[in-house]
Amino acid sequence: MLIVIGGLPGTGKTTLARLLAARIRAVYLRVDTIEQAVVRSGLTKHPVGPVGYVVGYALAREQLQQGLTVVAESVNPLAITRDSWLGAAQDAGAPAVEVEVVCSNPVEHRERIVSRSVDIPGLPLPGWPDVLDYDYQPWNRDHIVLDTAGENPDESLYRLLRRPEFGALRTESG
Repeated sequence: MLIVIGGLPGTGKTTLARLLAARIRAVYLRVDTIEQAVVRSGLTKHPVGPVGYVVGYALAREQLQQGLTVVAESVNPLAITRDSWLGAAQDAGAPAVEVEVVCSNPVEHRERIVSRSVDIPGLPLPGWPDVLDYDYQPWNRDHIVLDTAGENPDESLYRLLRRPEFGALRTESG
């Protein structure tokens, strides 16, 4: 199964994706990690364009073809990026679940943005004005929306795993 986790910076998607991948023993792919590796190679500078996503799709497809569950995490702001993740799953003959992580409390969301630290050396983090101006297209199909406002990451993970879409994974991972 491919689990695509997207959302604006500061919503809690990275924390949630890491917890989920560890809990279900899945491959974890983070587009920020891929993009920063490309920048460190000296081939380009930020912003890198679609390269991180394109590499992510290829890695996801390959892991899915090996029968592994993949948690792919990125902002995933455009319909084309969302469609491409689903295309990778389809190419591999694997099911996919899309999760949009939001933080409905703007005060809490802003605090997350201004108080977080870089966890990938050299990765530029957006500020609050950048988040407000982000080109983030509305989703055009059914998907899971997980609001992380007012709860800790373990509570968000618990709510996500209780979803019917994750029934088989609950059985496999305990």
